[in-house]
Amino acid sequence: MRTLVAGVDSSTQSCKVVVCDAEDGTAVRSGSAAHPDGSEVDPRHWWSALSLAIERAGGLADVAALSVGGQQHGMVALDDTGAVIRDALLWNDTRSAQAAVDLIAELGGPKAWADAVGTVPTASFTVTKLRWLAEHEPDNAARVAAVALPHDWLTWRLAGGDLDTLTTDRGDASGTGYYATRTGTYLPEHLTRALGHGAHLPRVAGPAEQVGAAGPVRLGPGTGDNAAVALGVGAEPGDVVVSIGTSGTVFAVSDTPTADETGTIAGFADATGRHLPLVCTLNAARVLTATREILSVDLDRLSELALSAPPGADGVVFLPYLEGERTPNRPDATGSVHGLTLATSTPAHLARAAVEGVLCGLADGLDALTTAGVRADRVVLVGGGARSAALRAIAPGIFGRPVLVPEPAEYAAEGAARQAAWTLTGEAEPPRWESARTSLYEADSTPHVRNRYAEIRDAT
Repeated sequence: MRTLVAGVDSSTQSCKVVVCDAEDGTAVRSGSAAHPDGSEVDPRHWWSALSLAIERAGGLADVAALSVGGQQHGMVALDDTGAVIRDALLWNDTRSAQAAVDLIAELGGPKAWADAVGTVPTASFTVTKLRWLAEHEPDNAARVAAVALPHDWLTWRLAGGDLDTLTTDRGDASGTGYYATRTGTYLPEHLTRALGHGAHLPRVAGPAEQVGAAGPVRLGPGTGDNAAVALGVGAEPGDVVVSIGTSGTVFAVSDTPTADETGTIAGFADATGRHLPLVCTLNAARVLTATREILSVDLDRLSELALSAPPGADGVVFLPYLEGERTPNRPDATGSVHGLTLATSTPAHLARAAVEGVLCGLADGLDALTTAGVRADRVVLVGGGARSAALRAIAPGIFGRPVLVPEPAEYAAEGAARQAAWTLTGEAEPPRWESARTSLYEADSTPHVRNRYAEIRDAT
């Protein structure tokens, strides 16, 4: 009788549960449930969605272990009874942009943050949201007894217990702004400066440690969504994973930490004990959604239009900052289209420029990683945006590297399931699972597209 494990991906938009064979990773069944829209959410909605997704996935009666992967950075503020004090502020909530600027200055500037934490905080980071809370909701801030992240809170709810049983992992802790990736320790002084007082923080569990149980189901430590994706696709040295979902991320597993004082690279940890240098953009798949809505077409037709226009869209450039932007750090930016003429004011040119705009932003992230010494032999393209035929076809020319596209799957949930299987074995490395079927895309490099995009980006 085969052993089954479950992985959870509690993302911005939904909760997905995938049940897999612990031996080879074969997905057996799955379920999902939606999350509310917005950049602040009552965590009870995550719990309701998880419960429904588990039910739709056939339950956990035959499951031996489960791990939760979750959206990074979100602030879940708890009082001394474990109750949620206010709606959680999510990673894509930019109201704490000024708090980030203030904290960077107060603690010695970008280099001091990069050296201490591994990352220069932006509005996405938990530490900046705590400062915002202290400044704008001081009564709520005074009640904070513990701070958790989305995956921490869900794992804790599954396991039960008091605040002392809260756990997290290196991968998710490294996105808070008060955890030193290089040394693997919390920096409580960072949290105290932001919040105005100390608070209990989740214990950082080992990569394959059992942190509790939900009845007979063992609970793995869980991790952040990007670290879970790296586990799910089986990223190897030389692979740079580009995930195009609500946000766009470019990351790679590395044996050495990074400390980028420009703030472009987030020096995160991964879920295996290594490091996960990462560049994030706020605008990714939703840019394609917005563009097809403007043009009143579906995704397939948007791809047809984009592929019918020449590389570079005859000079049309779409800066896709529809929700502000994190990389470059422009939280108040808006989207814009440049280079329109009578000849280029067509659906095809706009569609091409939108696809190229998303990819050029991600290619800037790839450049930052390679400049920092990260090996990049090929790109592994995942996420909902990878379903776009135009994006798959145009990506190799923009990235200047072969692009490997695994068949569509819930890679964050499958990565969490792989971690759950690892919890069962307790071995030094996670289990080797079969790789998904992949398609390889290659094309000539199109540097003129990158150059034109950079010209407009830097002048705007």
